[in-house]
Amino acid sequence: MTKTEVLRRITESGILPVIRADSAEEAKALVDAIAAGGIKTIEITMTVPGAVELIAELSNDADLLVGAGTVLDAETARRCVDAGARFIISPATNLETIRYCDEVSVAVMPGALTPTEIVTAWDSGADVVKVFPVSAMGGPNYLRALKAPLPHIKLIPTGGVNIENAADYIRAGAEAVGVGGELVNLNALRRGDTASITSAAKAYIAAIRT
Repeated sequence: MTKTEVLRRITESGILPVIRADSAEEAKALVDAIAAGGIKTIEITMTVPGAVELIAELSNDADLLVGAGTVLDAETARRCVDAGARFIISPATNLETIRYCDEVSVAVMPGALTPTEIVTAWDSGADVVKVFPVSAMGGPNYLRALKAPLPHIKLIPTGGVNIENAADYIRAGAEAVGVGGELVNLNALRRGDTASITSAAKAYIAAIRT
């Protein structure tokens, strides 16, 4: 799958679940529940124990598009790409990571918040800029304000995205939205309530399509 195809699939999905868990087993169970609801684009964060090995395992599933999140340096990016990650996401902008991903033609989405940071990340070679934490800056209205002078920059807002505002971010110009605990619900998983996670995934899809 080419980088262009990866980016197209993320945009078509509109949703990137940000998987955080205390074990690889919990993370895998979350992925399964979310995928059962129809969301097949998955971000496995480096905060998950054994994250790289989990990426390798999940990448064997042809239905899933698996990427790595919370990638803070080029060496970690290399390990994730070697394991099968199709995209690399970070909460910050690391130029060496962007350069590495460009060299191996893997989609890279560094994090930024202010207009200066966002433009710097984009000009440095980002394929998409992760706006994080977007809720702290005003949510969809902030994204809309950014897109007015920067319509050419592709943005994925993360941090505070929920079922009530997900569609508003898309209307404001987001390529997709990164969703954490509102969808990746560890408490529900630990109660054995995977059905509610699957239902939430379906609800997000419906909201984004609307």
